[in-house]
Amino acid sequence: MPVSAAHELKTLCLREPVTTLAVAESLTGGRVQAAITAVSGASGFFLGGITAYSLDQKVALLGVKRAPAAKVNAVSAEVAAQMARGAASAFGAGLAVATTGYAEPSPAHGVDEPFAFWAIAHRVSARRWRVVTGRVVCPGMKRNAVQQCVADAVIAELVAYLKNND
Repeated sequence: MPVSAAHELKTLCLREPVTTLAVAESLTGGRVQAAITAVSGASGFFLGGITAYSLDQKVALLGVKRAPAAKVNAVSAEVAAQMARGAASAFGAGLAVATTGYAEPSPAHGVDEPFAFWAIAHRVSARRWRVVTGRVVCPGMKRNAVQQCVADAVIAELVAYLKNND
């Protein structure tokens, strides 16, 4: 039976020195946190998460800069990066991941197919971060499938990041 990405994430985070993890979610609505905490022993590295759906909460809880975020309806690689850094800071974690996007088309915002931005923020020193961002496109998928697809992709990206950045 193959090892799930969340199990692999646990193994990678618990290597010495332990990498602590926090999560900031919008589009995925808690699915990333649920996948991580479904693994026995997740409390050894997972510190917690924030699901912030509105711009006001992204600003208040995660330190997202309001004016630039408002211009993009809080959906951009930079907003995801700010969310990830905000989650890491809020929980005192060395690593954080964030998701933001559209779970379904939004003609009012010029969005024809669902997509999300994700970001991984890794604290390298007290004032320096390594940030990696990406985009997941989910053409033809329904809302719940998009949310799960993005959550799965983000966990896979975390695993790849930890494997490549020892």
